[in-house]
Amino acid sequence: MDILTVSHLTKVYGEGASETRALDDVSFSIEEGAFVAIVGSSGSGKSTLLHLMGGVDRPTSGRVLLSGHDVYSRTDDELAVFRRREVGLIYQFYNLVPVLSVVENMTLPVILDGRPINQARLASLLDTLGLKGREGHLPSQLSGGQQQRVAIGRALMNAPSVVLADEPTGNLDTKNSCEIMQLLRDSNRVLGQTMVVITHDEEIALAADRIIAVEDGSIVRDERIRR
Repeated sequence: MDILTVSHLTKVYGEGASETRALDDVSFSIEEGAFVAIVGSSGSGKSTLLHLMGGVDRPTSGRVLLSGHDVYSRTDDELAVFRRREVGLIYQFYNLVPVLSVVENMTLPVILDGRPINQARLASLLDTLGLKGREGHLPSQLSGGQQQRVAIGRALMNAPSVVLADEPTGNLDTKNSCEIMQLLRDSNRVLGQTMVVITHDEEIALAADRIIAVEDGSIVRDERIRR
């Protein structure tokens, strides 16, 4: 069953001579529980694609369906709720709040939603992410790998339908990169999260089940590497 459908998605910036077509009529579907890597060089359109799938930006034309519902039929306020509840976003630069602790950063989306914190889920994530004993640490007291683990925990706290990760290993060394990809792989397998990872590194992408390659705003390859 498909959980995410991208239909004729186009994104154009600027007008006339300054017009840039970041995405050009892109279509594909992702099955529930899949682990997909989207690869491409810098400027290929892959990050634009992820932001459109996650409700961060609006397309020029086309649709994104999550669980059969049109993401962009929502108002801006409804999109903000959508991003907190239905998708988990992980960025290359972590985007942690520097004055908040590990636990406070991880639970921030839940608090902003005005909902009670699932303490059992929080404890399980802290354990899985190797953050036990660091619950009260600030981001400045953590390594890059640990900060990315907090960002992953924040993305998973609301148990979203789909997790979207934009270059999640881009600021990490080889050892931490492998550990983060293994965490995402485990989250996909153990928690049943549908995972979409943007990366420029084909070696990192090989952790996924399917690789979609994007260049010049179009899909140039869509390959299933394992079932």
